[in-house]
Amino acid sequence: MTDVNPARVTADADVLAADLFADGDARDALDHVRSHSWVDLVASDPLLDDAEAVIAALADADLAAEWRERVEDEAVLVDHPEGDQPALAAAHAGGAAHVLTYDERLRSARAGMELKERVDVSVKAPDGFAALFDPAKLYPTVVGGDYPGPDRDPRE
Repeated sequence: MTDVNPARVTADADVLAADLFADGDARDALDHVRSHSWVDLVASDPLLDDAEAVIAALADADLAAEWRERVEDEAVLVDHPEGDQPALAAAHAGGAAHVLTYDERLRSARAGMELKERVDVSVKAPDGFAALFDPAKLYPTVVGGDYPGPDRDPRE
């Protein structure tokens, strides 16, 4: 099993698309990632394929392609076996401790029990992650020293 890093986050395709289109809980959650250079978004080609398809369906292919190019530049990209659920597989392959999704099946207690046997990951809705993620408490463990606050503008 890949070592799990509490400063690595994977967002399912639904969350990635919602972040692009709406000012809400998906954006709030992913702003934690974008605001801190020491927090990583983990993704894979299959995961980005899914998100790109959703974005193209909701907007157009040009916007989807531009979005993907930017995310590929910013994310830690990993490979994983075909056929696996993309967000879970990317999280596992990239050592992400958190998966953000709107899919209630992945957030259910049953799914949590089944996942615990295979991968050490916390699956949360974006609003739950945004409310619970505390970079000030995590910083001393991940980076060391006193938390200096966000070091990046999440809108750049």
